[in-house]
Amino acid sequence: MIKAAITAVGGYVPDFVMTNDELAKFVDTNDEWITSRTGIKERRVLNIPGKATSDMMVFAVEELLKKRGITALDIDLLIVGTITGDYVFPSTSNVICDKIGAKNAWGYDLSAACSGFIYALATGSQFIETGRYKKVVVIGVDKMSAILNYEDRATCVIFGDGGGAVLLEPSEDENGIQDFILKADGSGRNYLYQVAGGSFMPPSKESVEQKLHYVHQEGQTVFKHAVVNMAEVSAEIMAKNNLTSDDVTYLLPHQANKRICEATANRMGLSPDKMLMNIERYGNTTAGTIPLLLWDYEKLFKKGDNLILSAFGGGFTWGSIWIKWAYDGSKVGK
Repeated sequence: MIKAAITAVGGYVPDFVMTNDELAKFVDTNDEWITSRTGIKERRVLNIPGKATSDMMVFAVEELLKKRGITALDIDLLIVGTITGDYVFPSTSNVICDKIGAKNAWGYDLSAACSGFIYALATGSQFIETGRYKKVVVIGVDKMSAILNYEDRATCVIFGDGGGAVLLEPSEDENGIQDFILKADGSGRNYLYQVAGGSFMPPSKESVEQKLHYVHQEGQTVFKHAVVNMAEVSAEIMAKNNLTSDDVTYLLPHQANKRICEATANRMGLSPDKMLMNIERYGNTTAGTIPLLLWDYEKLFKKGDNLILSAFGGGFTWGSIWIKWAYDGSKVGK
């Protein structure tokens, strides 16, 4: 059976850094409060007028192409996991393909909030495994600053902008995506959502005045579901594939909250050094967190390493993916 292997990684975060102290100037919070509850010290914000989600991913995909030594014309399919697309339509995938010159590719956006990247990765892998395509780009990215109310400390302290891209190709050996478990529960939609802007509540003067185009989160409820489900689905994929904690090289958890990540690692029986984190620098970039972990830590990964990717997000959506890494990251760019 053909397996889909990640063969290159690209990423991007905006230059502008918003620290906790900066946030404290216009919302009732402070560095100690944010750090102790979330683990976040700063986040990146795309604050350049006229720049959107697609612009960030042009950088990420071009980096990926350069690393792999191919061009945009080689891409067959480009899938974008995001909830902050440039437009309601057309898809951000269409826009990125146009901006990078991927004239032979088609693509679409996938909406699963913080689980967007792992949903997209699992979906993209199917096109490789069936033999249909040879080069599939999978992106996870969000410009959360576009839908944040910077007067709401329950949400504005958590989220940031950024994301990353991976290239999927047929594996030359047994490495690549081994298994995935994806889940959803639509009854969770009332606890983490953006109520206005869709067909349920089209934009109006009233919806704007009532600030209904921003993220709304019932923090405690979401935390309780996330801490259980993200941990359980990560343990489940290990049990399903007879993986022990010793077998797992690294856990790459969705960077929602440091405590949720720690609970997941504990449930898997992993030592702290096996849990990769960058939440302190980027915050929660929604669909962007896991590809940013892959980008940040690429040089750490060795061929054959067992990685577990795990996420939980609005919907509710959640899941885990087991990957056997396909190349030595330390050799990239050498």
